[in-house]
Amino acid sequence: MSAAPMLTTTAHVALKEPELMLRKLISVFAEYSTVVGSAPSCRLETRAGSVALTAGADALAIRIDASSQHALFALRAALAERLLSLSQDDRPSLLWAGAGAAEREIPSFKAVSVARARNITPSMRRITLACDDISHFERDGMHVSVLIPPSGRMPVWPRVGEDGRVIWPVGGDELARRTYSIRRIDREASELDIDVVLHGDSPGATWARTARAGDPIGLIGPSGGELPAADWYLLAGDETALPAIARIAEELPAKARATILLEVPNLEECQMISTRAHLDVHWLPRNGAPAGTTSLLETAIRSLAWPKCGAPYVLVGCEKRSAREIRAFLRRDRGMVKDRHLVVGYWQRF
Repeated sequence: MSAAPMLTTTAHVALKEPELMLRKLISVFAEYSTVVGSAPSCRLETRAGSVALTAGADALAIRIDASSQHALFALRAALAERLLSLSQDDRPSLLWAGAGAAEREIPSFKAVSVARARNITPSMRRITLACDDISHFERDGMHVSVLIPPSGRMPVWPRVGEDGRVIWPVGGDELARRTYSIRRIDREASELDIDVVLHGDSPGATWARTARAGDPIGLIGPSGGELPAADWYLLAGDETALPAIARIAEELPAKARATILLEVPNLEECQMISTRAHLDVHWLPRNGAPAGTTSLLETAIRSLAWPKCGAPYVLVGCEKRSAREIRAFLRRDRGMVKDRHLVVGYWQRF
C-alpha cells in the first residue's frame, strides 16, 4: 500500500531580524523535535510532520509538510502562536498558502456531550462522553484537549484565524481547557471515557464532580501517546498519568515487557491494569503527603534495576518539577537520547 500524500502549507513572513527569529524558534521547539541543520536554514522533524525554516535578508520562509489535516493544523497553529508571541513589538503579517489555509474550522475539534459520570476510586472520576462520530477518536493519538464551557451558557467554540492561530472565546464565553487521556473507546455505543483526578477545586476537577448527562463539551484531538517499539518499557507517573499508563499497558502486545511505577495518594487509589504483556507493577503510596511534595517517583526510577536490553523506552508523566529532575537523570545518568524517552509535566504545584 502506498503512503498517503503529504499535505503542504507555506508562509513568507517579513521580519526585521528573520535569522534571530529562526534561532528563537529552534530554541523553543528543540525539546519537542529533532533539529536538522542550523541557521539560516533548518528543518524541525516531529512525529506529526516537518517544518522547514529559511531566514532571508528580510523575511522568514516557512514550509510545513504533514500526512494529515489534523497534523498539519497542529503544527501550523503551534508555530504561528510561538512566532507571533516571540515577535513582541514587531507584529508581522502571517498569512498561509496551500493545504487548509482557507479553513476556519479546527479539523480536530468535535462537540460532544456527557453521557454519565461515576467515581472509579475515591479520587478518580470517570466521565463518559457521547459522540456522533467515534471514528474521529480512533485514529493515532490518545490525548485530547477538553473544552469546558461556562455553566448555564450556550458554548461558543474556538475557530481558526487567518494567521493560523486558534481564536478562543473570551469574557463570559471563555472556556476552561484541560488535557486528558482517552481511557477507553466504545465503538458500538459511540462513547469514550475520560478519567479525571479530583484535585482540589481546579476547573477540571470541578467539571468532573458536577458533570451531568447532556452537558455540552468540546474536544480537540486526539494527539500524542504513540509508543515506539522497544525491548522493555518503563511507564511511570503519579495519579494524573494513571489513565494513560493503564491504557498503554492494555494495548501492549503479548511479547512486550514493561515495568510500571505509579505514585498514588494511598492504596485505595490502586486500579486493576489488564494486559497481555509481561508487567511488573509497583504502587508508590504517598500516605497523606500532598501531591507534588515527595520524591517517591524519582527515587523509584533512580533505584530501579534496569534490565540489560538493546532498546528500552521510558514514558513518564508527573508534576513539572519532578519531571525536570527525572528528565535530567535519564539524559545525564542513564545516557538516554531524546527519541527513547518522553517525560511530561502534567501539572505544576505552586
